[in-house]
This record gives sequence, structure tokens and C-alpha cells, in this order.
Amino acid sequence: MNLKNFFNNLTKYNKNYNFTIINDKFDNPPAPSAKEPNVFTNLNENLDFLKSKYNTLISPDVKIREFNMFALNKKYNCFIIYIDGLVDSISINNFVLEPLMSEKHRHSKTFGGTLSEYVDNCLLPQNSVKKLKEYTEIFSGINMGDCLLFIDTLDVAFGIDVKKFQQRSISVPENESVIKGPQQGYVENLRTNTSLLRRIINNENLVIENIAVGKISQTRCGVCYMQNIANGDLVSEVKYRLGNLDIDSLLSTGQLEQLIEDDEGFGIPQVLSTERPDKCAQYLLQGRIVVLVNGNPYAIILPATIEDFLFSPEDNNLRPLFANFLRGIRILATLITLLLPGIYIAITSFHQELLPTELLFSILSARENVPFPIILELLLMEISFELIREASLRVPSLIGSSIGIVGALILGDAAVNAGIVSPTLIIIVAITGIASFAIPDFSFGFHVRVFRFWFIALGFTAGFLGIGVGLFMYVSMLCGLKSFGVPYTTPIAPSYNTKGNGYFIPPIWKQEYRASFLSPKKKQAQDNISMKWKV
Repeated sequence: MNLKNFFNNLTKYNKNYNFTIINDKFDNPPAPSAKEPNVFTNLNENLDFLKSKYNTLISPDVKIREFNMFALNKKYNCFIIYIDGLVDSISINNFVLEPLMSEKHRHSKTFGGTLSEYVDNCLLPQNSVKKLKEYTEIFSGINMGDCLLFIDTLDVAFGIDVKKFQQRSISVPENESVIKGPQQGYVENLRTNTSLLRRIINNENLVIENIAVGKISQTRCGVCYMQNIANGDLVSEVKYRLGNLDIDSLLSTGQLEQLIEDDEGFGIPQVLSTERPDKCAQYLLQGRIVVLVNGNPYAIILPATIEDFLFSPEDNNLRPLFANFLRGIRILATLITLLLPGIYIAITSFHQELLPTELLFSILSARENVPFPIILELLLMEISFELIREASLRVPSLIGSSIGIVGALILGDAAVNAGIVSPTLIIIVAITGIASFAIPDFSFGFHVRVFRFWFIALGFTAGFLGIGVGLFMYVSMLCGLKSFGVPYTTPIAPSYNTKGNGYFIPPIWKQEYRASFLSPKKKQAQDNISMKWKV
């Protein structure tokens, strides 16, 4: 005790500070707030209400400018409110304040209309002006970068579009690069992304509807579809699901994917995600729906089938022979990633007679000095590979490749020399890892990587019998999934007459019809004889 007093006197701090969170005030949450009022006719009431809502005393970025306006031989008190950083100050000065505060309107002639019409038609030269009465719309406009004008005696506010904020410029897609094709990717601004889409499609039938998701964030989502192609029931279902999300906030397309999918499906992705507008345009012209989320450089394409996750934008730019060869490679890569480690452990544990004698002796001699059982050895290497992959993604890009090289070469070689793992297992893990990189879609590749551990466990437990039972259950699970009413394994099961829209693509002049499982309004994509110059 004397020692404590000594140190308290030494530091000259004798007050004990205890911080606690009182939970009882949250046991009974407050009732939801009442509906926001409409605009008051008294200017001071509007000013006090907005100052209270936006906490202008402690929020320096919320700007309010009070001024006088002369119109129709009268003087009116006015104010504008906006958020600094989201607006163009030059536009506010030149196209809002200057026309309204100009002295030439002091003795203006009588206008054949109301004050609201006079301001809207004569005093605001800005190209986009809306009259708003409800404060819910006013808050949304201010938060998205509009300048709101309030005039005394008027029960409406003028929402003036003066948006301008810093954003990332359009650049090359980072995760879906192609050699022979467009080199533009989405950015974090919704309107920029919709403009990229419209520039590619260039047709008036492209419809982009805005839906706000999130009671607090009010995140704008753009539902894009071709009005003359997309199935009306599919469009209605997408808008119904987006409009019935009772959440506080939506921050990413990854969250939206989980909120609108039919079933969790053990992590199997049921909607397609992409950062390429050209890929979105291709699917839109097939009759599918694209959802863009403000603040995210990715788009969601739906419905999606299992073949879409093995499709690459590069395929459309290659000749059918080369594109189909690459698609076959991707199928092989998916099977290798999913089954190879499990098959290896099943053969070495239960079915050694399947191997040639020389190869069997080579594997056994390589494992002679390994002290661990084969299952522990395999799991150790698989988890190490996942650690290396994750580390290379999280560290700065300049040293990410170095970590991959060090992990793959030095650690692998050291593990073999130390007798911890066998060289054959290093080859199996390396082939599996390389094959996983050949899967174009990140979400589907992640799903396959996780599920390979189940097949490792089944192969170690019951050999080929376990892997066979696991494959039966896995395929049954895939067949039971649906993506917005479309079976996940379409067009394989159930079988559809794809008319050239299967996994392996025909020549471009044979792609005459759209996929029948989408039930598009316009079934034919081109004439039976598209190259009329040959006729």
C-alpha cells in the first residue's frame, strides 16, 4: 500500500478513472422514430431542423450559406445546404448563388406564375433541378452530393445537382485480365459504371433502375436489363428481392450476393461477380440481369449456372478451337483441384495395387524416412500452401511474389531434405495449387479449394468408396440448387436444347439463338445466315 501511494505521489495523479459500459439503457431499445416531416413554410424552422439533424456545430463539412434573394419585386430570405467534398463549389457560385443574388431581379417585371415556378424556370440555370417536399428525399439528396435551396414562404426545397468528388480513374481490370479484348474495368462510382455499360451496348432498350438498399446507408443499386430481351418475371423477382431487404446498411456486392441467393449451398456461389463491363454487356444481351452497387467496382450477374464460373471473357475473342481447348483445361483444373489430393491418399492408403510396381516402390522409398502418417503429411502441406497464398495476397505487391517463391521453393525443398514430407507429395500439392489458379472465378475457386479437404478426409477414411459417395452427394447437392429459378447444373441436368449455348462454344456464325433456359422475349440472336456476304 505504501508503494502504491509512493508511485501515486511520484506521478502526481491521484484520481482513479474507471470506464464502464452501462448495458441497462440498451435493454429496452427506443421506439423507431416517426416519419420525417415535410418542408416547413417558415425558413427558420427548416434551418433549425437541418442544423439539428446534421449536427452542424460539430460537423464542419456540412456547409450552410444564408443570403437574400430578390424576385418579383420582393426580398426573400434563403439558405443553401451541402456537404463539402461532394459538390462542385464553382458550380454553386456560378449557377446557384450568382443568379439568385443578382441585383437585376430586384425590380423584375411581374411573372405569370408562382414564386416556385419563377425560381425554377428563370433563376436556376443548372441543368438538373428537382422540387422536393419530403425530408427523406432531401436527406438523400444532400448525402449524395446535391445542393438544397430553401426559400422563405415556400413549402418546397430545390434539389440542385452539383455533384463532384474525387474518384479512381478507369483502369485495367486487376482480377480478370485478358490479352485480346477491352481493357476497361469498373470503378467505385455507380454513374461511371452505368456509362461504361451504355457505351458498349448503345441501345435505348437498356434499362437501369435505381433501388436504395439499407435503412441507414441508402446504398444505390442499379438493376440493369434489356427491356426487349430479358424475361419480365426474372426482372420482377430481382427487384422484389432487392426491395425487400430489411437491413441497416449495404457496403459491398459480396454482402448483396449472400442476401439475394436462393440457398447458402455450403458456400457454392449462385451469382456471378465481375469487374468487366464487356462481360456484363454480353450477359445482358443473353437476357440476364446485372446489378451494380454504388461504391463497388464489381457487378453481379444473375442467374448463373455452374458453367458460367468456368467461363473467361477471353473466350469470346478467340477462335472456337482455342477457346474450347482452354475450357477443357479449366474443367480438368477443377477436377484436379477437387479430387487429386483425395485420390492420392486413397491410392496410397487402400489401393496400392493400382500403381505400377516401380512407381509404388519409388513412393514407398521416398516416404521411408518420413515420421508422420500420410494424412498428417498431406494436411500439413495443403495448409502450408493456403498460408503462402494468403500471405502473398495480404503483403504489399512488391514482395508478394517473393513470398510465393520463398514458400514454394525454399520451404518445400527444406521440408523434403529434412524428411518431413515426401517429394511425391510436394508434386501432388504443387499440381493441385497450380490447377486452382486456372479457375477463372475467385468465389467458385475458393469453394473448390475448401471442398477438397472433404474429399481428402473421405479418401483417407474409405478410399475410392468414400470418394465415390462424396461425389454422389456433391453432384446431388449441385443439382438441387437454383439460381433465380434456373437449375444450377443447366443445361446438363435438366437437359436443354441449348442451340449453341452450351459450355463448349460453336463458331460465331452458328450462335443463332439465346439460351432457352432463360426464356428470353427475343429468342433469336441473329439470322440463320449471318454472313450474307457469302451468299
